[in-house]
Amino acid sequence: MVLGGTPYERFDIGVELAERGYAPQLVISNSVGSGDRTMDKYCHGHFDFVVSCFEPDPWTTQGEAQEIGRRATQQGWQHIIVVTFTPHISRARYIVEKCFDGELTMVASPTPSGLPFWAGMYIRQSAGYLNAFTDRGC
Repeated sequence: MVLGGTPYERFDIGVELAERGYAPQLVISNSVGSGDRTMDKYCHGHFDFVVSCFEPDPWTTQGEAQEIGRRATQQGWQHIIVVTFTPHISRARYIVEKCFDGELTMVASPTPSGLPFWAGMYIRQSAGYLNAFTDRGC
């Protein structure tokens, strides 16, 4: 499962993991919406494994986690690999674990560096954690 958003490098990591046989299918959250040419190469590309894209509802990490929970129940998943970018790893794990009780492996994609980026991410992820802590459900 690749959580949506930009930068797009995370989707290449998801493809690489599926190509290496770590997962029989690649599920991608298309949280940038339909009509994005970059996402089309993943969602409508030709691969030697199954690729499935969805738009999360709600359009948040929680919406992505809810979709993970639904698919895990429907398909009997016991272990999933979730790819997202480094600043999002901890909060994404917390939210996904609310909806999926199997084994969870988190993989970080490359992340820009520099103080302005990390300061902004600290604020954004902290606010996201506050929201996640107050929402008790999946």
